[in-house]
Amino acid sequence: MSEITLILSSLKSSKGGASNDLLPLVYEELRKLAAAKLAHERVGQTLQPTALAHEAFLRLVDAPCQKDWESRNHFFAAAAEAMRRILVEAARRKKCLKHGGGLQREELAEVAVPDSDDRLLELDEAMLRLAAEDPVAARVMELRHFGGLGHAGIALELGITTYQARQKWSYARAWLREYLTE
Repeated sequence: MSEITLILSSLKSSKGGASNDLLPLVYEELRKLAAAKLAHERVGQTLQPTALAHEAFLRLVDAPCQKDWESRNHFFAAAAEAMRRILVEAARRKKCLKHGGGLQREELAEVAVPDSDDRLLELDEAMLRLAAEDPVAARVMELRHFGGLGHAGIALELGITTYQARQKWSYARAWLREYLTE
């Protein structure tokens, strides 16, 4: 087993020491994953990759109902899901009346920029509907799009074949494209 997997397996029984050992090993990969997620956000996004990576890490290792991490892939899949939830929560917070509600920022540039918060909320709603119809396809989409895993990593994480992972990826992409263009 890799060093990360050993630390993850000892994380539940320790009182925080293992999480201190884990952070340096996974930090760069979490930050790259966060940067990839934020690359799709609009220019001027206030959430930075470092903050997103730290928040996801804290949610994973400091949670009162901490999971037993089976492997490195399992940890990073959960990190991807945590990052997605953080981004969705941030988008919802921005839409609240207290934070400006329906008011939109006016760009000084002549070209209007589409609001990525609306698209993120639409994608989240679509993902929830896809999960109701085909939970495996939704999980494949989440691991691939938000987690950055390849077909082999997804197959390993979900306990399916690489071929099935590819099929579910193709299905989920087509389903989401049709749902989001309606």
